[in-house]
Amino acid sequence: MTKVNFYDNIDDSMLKFAVIIARHNGKWVFCKHKERNTWEVPGGHREVNEDIIDTAKRELFEETGAIDFDISPICIYSVTAPDNFDGVETFGKLFFAEIHTFEKEIHSEIEKIAIMDELPINWTYPEIQPKLLEEARKRRFLPKKDEIKWLFFDVGSTLIDEGKVYEDRMKRIAEISGLTYEQIYKYAMSFYKGNKKGDLEVARQLGVKLPKWESQYERLYTDTKDCLKKLSRIYKIGVIANQSLGTSERLENFGVRKYLDLIIASAEEGVSKPDRRIFEIALERSSCKPENAVMIGDRIDNDIVPAKKMGMKTIWVKQGFGSLWNITDESEKADIEVNNLSDILNFL
Repeated sequence: MTKVNFYDNIDDSMLKFAVIIARHNGKWVFCKHKERNTWEVPGGHREVNEDIIDTAKRELFEETGAIDFDISPICIYSVTAPDNFDGVETFGKLFFAEIHTFEKEIHSEIEKIAIMDELPINWTYPEIQPKLLEEARKRRFLPKKDEIKWLFFDVGSTLIDEGKVYEDRMKRIAEISGLTYEQIYKYAMSFYKGNKKGDLEVARQLGVKLPKWESQYERLYTDTKDCLKKLSRIYKIGVIANQSLGTSERLENFGVRKYLDLIIASAEEGVSKPDRRIFEIALERSSCKPENAVMIGDRIDNDIVPAKKMGMKTIWVKQGFGSLWNITDESEKADIEVNNLSDILNFL
């Protein structure tokens, strides 16, 4: 009987193999050996004096032709089987890779690769490989729920911290009006708590032109990049946001564009949230049904309510002034509420 065990750490000298669970554009990548009619995940023996991560990268290239990819360790695995090394427990390291680009030819004993929507039935090692994938799933490297295909994020106060921009805007309102920043802030907060846009209402009440949005003060939340990186291994990631022209370029400058599969921004589309048409555009271009999508945002009025009407699942990220929204109706209740992006990982 074959036994497969998993460990977090072990002496590096005991690692003899590297196995890589690979995905490409949300699909599985499997290999077929020239002498077999079965499918397997990429992997192989560690060479003398080779770092185990280099083993994984080499095997991934040789067996799939992957030349541009992100790779991360998952855990240590071991196999004990009567017909494997005389029944002695042998150890390897399990990795996850997101492949971006393939070379045209494969330089190994592999006949071909297949990019699949579903897992194969005819495994080369049926007592081992499915258990490796299940462990990767438990450790949050693979999908838990097949019904969720796409995650759509808002940008402002969801992925990007706008606190300093609002502070700058309120300070300039204070200068123009002759009031103190503290007075303006307190005044704005009273509007936010009343489910209104505080900075807009204060400027209007004081007869002040709303100061320009100074985007140079925008910053990523500290957990944005890590959250998107982890979720993009499992789901397709999109953006539905009310943003000015150039959203894709700004997200590229923040270093997170590579985790996004689709960007739907109001300036480019000519329609803004909460209009259902911007959600329809996103679902149409992603070829995703509403029930297979999740909308994640800080605004109840712009994100949660319209997405729920569309039939999407919803997550309210209680960041920024949107966190002050006072829920008054069942239609405003999100499926999940979190205080930051990292908390989303506990649910998806």
